[in-house]
Formats: sequence, C-alpha cells, structure tokens
Amino acid sequence: MDLLKRQSSVFQLNGKLKAVILIGGPHVGTRFRPLSLELPQPLFPIAGSPWLQHHIEAIVKHPDVREILLIGFYNQSQQMSRFVDDMQRKYGIPIRYLQEYAPLGTAGGIYHFRDQILRGNPRAFFVFNSDVCCDFPVWEMAQFHSNVTGGNGYVILGTEANEQQALSYGCIVEEPSTHKVLHYVEKPETFVSNIINAGGYIFSPDIFQHLTRAFTANYENELIHDAARDSIDLHSSVLTPLAGNGDGGKLYVYKMNSGFWTQVKNAGHAIYANRLYLSLFKERHPEYLATNTPGGHEIYGAVRIHPSAQIDSSAVLGPNVYVGAGVVIGAGARVREAIVLDRAVIQEHSCVLHSIVGWDCVLGAWSRIEGYPSDLNPNDPVAKITSESLFNLDGRLNPSITILGQGVSVHSELIVLNTVVLPHKELTSSYKNQIIL
Repeated sequence: MDLLKRQSSVFQLNGKLKAVILIGGPHVGTRFRPLSLELPQPLFPIAGSPWLQHHIEAIVKHPDVREILLIGFYNQSQQMSRFVDDMQRKYGIPIRYLQEYAPLGTAGGIYHFRDQILRGNPRAFFVFNSDVCCDFPVWEMAQFHSNVTGGNGYVILGTEANEQQALSYGCIVEEPSTHKVLHYVEKPETFVSNIINAGGYIFSPDIFQHLTRAFTANYENELIHDAARDSIDLHSSVLTPLAGNGDGGKLYVYKMNSGFWTQVKNAGHAIYANRLYLSLFKERHPEYLATNTPGGHEIYGAVRIHPSAQIDSSAVLGPNVYVGAGVVIGAGARVREAIVLDRAVIQEHSCVLHSIVGWDCVLGAWSRIEGYPSDLNPNDPVAKITSESLFNLDGRLNPSITILGQGVSVHSELIVLNTVVLPHKELTSSYKNQIIL
C-alpha cells in the first residue's frame, strides 16, 4: 500500500491499528552524552540505521497499522523533520512527530494527544518506548490482544530477568493460566517477580478512561506542583491500579518467548544494541552486511559498511562493526565491536575495540582506542545489560566503552582506554579511565 492510500485510510481506521513511539526529550537523554550533543538520542545510528527506524521497520510489517505517531519533547529540528520525511517515503505509511509543550511523563503525552491517536476510530494502538532494543513481536502482540483479551483489554510486553536485575524494572506478577496481571510494581525494593516490563503495550481505546482519571487526580492533589499536574506516570497511575481486578481484570502480559531485548539507557549500551541488530540483519537482511571479496579487506562476523566508506584492503573489520558514510580506514587497521560514525579517519595500523568513534574524528597512525566489553553473563540465560551510573561509589569511572565525541583528534601512537572525550578535543597524550572535558 503506497503512502497516499495509507494517508487516506487514516480517516477510515475502523478495525485497524495505530502505533505510538514515546521518544522522550533532551532532559532524559543526558546519559547518552556526548553523542546526544549532536543529534537527538532516538536518531543515533545503531547498526547503520537511526535508532527509531528499527522500531518503525518492525511496526510497519503489520498491515493493519495505518499511522505511526512519535511523541516527545524534542524541538521540531531539521534533523527530526528530515527523519520523518525519509521514513514516510521509505515505508509508505503516514508518520508524524507530535511535540509536547512540556515534559509530560510516560503517559501525559498519550493523554494530551488523545484526539490524534483516536482519529479514525482505530480498534487498538501500540505504544513502544524508544529506549528499547528489541526483536519487536508486533504480530504476536496484536494476535494475543485479539485472542486473549477479546480485543477489549490492555497488554504489556514482558520478558524475563534474573532476581537481582528485575529490581531495576517494572515487575509483573501474572496468573499463569490466563496471563492476567495480578500485581504490578515499578522498581520494587525486594524481589516480586522475574517477569519485567519490556516497554511495549497494546491498548484498546478505553484506556483513556483511566488516563482521564489519573489526570483528574493530579489536579485534585494539592501536593502536586502546578507545573507537574499535566504529567502522568503510566506505571504508577495506570498500570498499578489496573493490575488485579482493576477495570474487571483487563490487564494482561504477553511474554517474549524468543528474540532479544535490552534497554539502551546510555552510550555504552549502544555497542551491545549494535551487536544485536547486526545479528538480526544476518538472519533477515543479509544484503545489508559486508562480505569478504578477493583482494578486499577482511571481514569477520556481522559488519555493515556504508557504500561511500574507503577501507584499505589490508584492514580487518568485525565482528559487530558499523562503518558510516565517508569514513576512511587505513592500511593494517583493526576495528572490532565498534561504531565508526560519518567522515571519521582511522589511519594506518590503528586499533579500535569496544568503542564509538564520533563524526569527523581523526585517529593517528598506530593509535589504540579501546573500551571495556559490554557483555552479559554467559551462564545466565535471562541476564540483562546493567544500567550502572557513570561513576562508582569511590568516585571512579565505571568500566565502559570508550567514546570519542565529534571532531576529536588523537595523535599517533597513543592509547585511549575506557575514556569519554567531549567534542572537538585534541589528544596529545594517552588517557585511561578519564572524562576529557
């Protein structure tokens, strides 16, 4: 179905679906710095595609989805407008960005733009958090919503975590035979359940009754400051009251039985997300990935290279590498578990491991840029990547990937290890476990 047909069908959505992606705003993207200084966090390229494109590509595979709404507090920048236009052309579906007038929490934006969501009378709508890297089970969630709730309920996407890590997420207690949610608590202090909220939902339109109730309660609560009354927390104000017999027990959980899932809360998680999406491309889009050719550079595992990149035939790349537009990689260079952004130059015999090299960076010959691997516990099948703070209790930098902001220059024969470098810095000596301001 082409874009014009889908646009006209937005006004005749009876029995069809919509999708909402909550993209947050710059006030919640601070942990992604210095990369989010150059563009909104949801547009950062992971595995060669803007972060949000992975969500959109999964959503449009369901033919009943007729419109995608992006809701957030980012300014209507050229970057955001160009992204929306590009996605509409690529996927042939109406996509709009709706900017909040203030940060409205995890459900305030949904309530504020309720008329836009309900326009055309969709039977239900998806909601996905943008900070999730996932093999989105869109088809399965829609089928579960129809078959289990009768199309008149609310479904949370769930996944499993170990007991310790579950404390960092919303925890779900289900009734095993019906999958009804009996209890929901956000980030409990003690163990409640190993089923966690995976940041995806499908709601029937009557969810707005509960959002209206939460909105009204905010204005009746004298302890809430006026500026915060339009903000609604989806977890505490909606999901927790709905658990058990709230609204007749219409809240269910659909547990992911396969595929991958992780949150991407900071720049260090981007390398792990890059690995997951490249592995997905290997299975579903092998045409995206580079292959070894006679006389060409050597490729190991999943590697995606922009066609305009120039790579010496003696360089070795992979596994799990993305190389952006206009990148130049010199003779004998080694790049592994890394994202190399547009127009970066990696001179001969340099080594980049577990790192993000920002736009327009220049790495001198024989330099070594290395971070700490973002790996899960191989002995725990439900382990999740940890969301540690930047510093530990001793005030030292926690081990993480190395990040070079835009325009960083590293002189030849230097080592930069487990270090974050802000944009446009010139490094003339080696650094370890530091933040270069």
